[in-house]
Amino acid sequence: MEATITKTIGHFVNGRILPGSGDRYGNVYDPARGEVTARVSFAGRKEVEEAVASAAAAFPAWAATPPLRRARVLFRFKELLERNADELSALITAEHGKVLSDARGSLTRGIEVVEFACGIPHLLKGSFSENVGTGVDSYSFRQPLGVCVGVSPFNFPAMVPMWMFPVAIACGNTFILKPSEKDPSCPLRLAELFSEAGLPPGVFNVVNGDKEAVELLASHPKVSAVSFVGSSAVGEQVHRTATAHGKRAQALCSAKNHAIVMADADLDQAVDALMGAAYGSAGERCMAISVVVAVGDKVADELVKRIVERIRTLKVRPGLAPEAEMGPLVTGEHLERVKGYVDLGVKEGAKLVADGRGLKVAGHENGFFLGACLFDRVTSGMRIYREEIFGPVLSLVRVPDFETALKLVNDHEFANGTAVFTRDGDTAREFAGRVEVGMVGINVPIPVPVAFYSFGGWKRSIFGDYFVHGTEGVNFYTRMKTITSRWPTGIRSGADFVMPTMK
Repeated sequence: MEATITKTIGHFVNGRILPGSGDRYGNVYDPARGEVTARVSFAGRKEVEEAVASAAAAFPAWAATPPLRRARVLFRFKELLERNADELSALITAEHGKVLSDARGSLTRGIEVVEFACGIPHLLKGSFSENVGTGVDSYSFRQPLGVCVGVSPFNFPAMVPMWMFPVAIACGNTFILKPSEKDPSCPLRLAELFSEAGLPPGVFNVVNGDKEAVELLASHPKVSAVSFVGSSAVGEQVHRTATAHGKRAQALCSAKNHAIVMADADLDQAVDALMGAAYGSAGERCMAISVVVAVGDKVADELVKRIVERIRTLKVRPGLAPEAEMGPLVTGEHLERVKGYVDLGVKEGAKLVADGRGLKVAGHENGFFLGACLFDRVTSGMRIYREEIFGPVLSLVRVPDFETALKLVNDHEFANGTAVFTRDGDTAREFAGRVEVGMVGINVPIPVPVAFYSFGGWKRSIFGDYFVHGTEGVNFYTRMKTITSRWPTGIRSGADFVMPTMK
């Protein structure tokens, strides 16, 4: 539904809000009502050049700032994030639609990465070896790259950007964030708070836009590194563009996360976990469980029965409703895409045992709501199994034994996260060791690593060699330099024309 637009969202460049100068805009919606609440300016070459010039100009002084002083700015930023958490969470819910408690939880996970980045003086410590040869010492340290770019998705407008820019900036880089155009207000507010914390102008910039802005940033000669989170189709292209222009790049991409439920599992625990992991945030998570693999028909039948019962009582409401457990999808376009997958699953022969397509929420009939959906009898040849749906659609696959379940997971092209539910330690250990997936949960449905570990998948769930945050994040945003030194001793032995050795 179109409404009178009273607000235009711009950019944040060189420490201030910058109105858009182009004539291209996108609509920002209230997903619960299906109404346009603002428009966001799409950056063109002018805005991108201003942001890059600002970041490049700020880099030398920020890189030369002692890590301890950079950490102090991050400590103040963390304090401001916590102080303004209610406001930030409400901004997320207003434009994304997820329930307020989930918005607050995702913000907290982002703040944890800021907290990790506050330890940058320790994380950047190098190494020193004395007397590697007679009178020769060697030491190494890590230095920042320069101007870094982050491209983040709509589903986590605070958390995913904070997986990137706090670590990059703590390491001494400057940063340009291109957030999703679907929910741009929270990232701009993060930039304002970082500036309030004492971050110098130009160190952190936010440029709103679409594909054009991404391509301009990924190919810009003054950009040194690009981080991306989103779909594999787009991520692969961004990675290819960035690396073709000589940049360091990482792209964390699509997922089809399986949860294996063994016959000995605690089914009460498993069903609780599956409900939250499949339908939390309306399934709009790259770590959502979208496939449950039931080992044995007895387990499968019991899971279907219990999940259907729980779906009947699932509270689908506007995200700000206190009792809400699941909110709307982010846009009407995405709603139609997900409903199209449900239609497809029926055509492919899967058994739709819970159908959320007809859901209407009283007072919010135009909202982008879809009820929880559950398919039984899904097979590996179906598109609803192979492709990422990114909505509240759970597929159940029946297998006879553990080996078949493991092979099913390992044969999939996406390998972001997975989980196994079992009481048997040997099964859990075997699964963790043999499964070909980047993040594994044992009786944990969404195994997102804490901030001081690193997040990332395998196979077509990632392009590039580095995960985000943790020590991998520090390594991505820095490069190592090694120095070998010898000082005059007053003893000269003449020129040496052979390869130096440490004899």
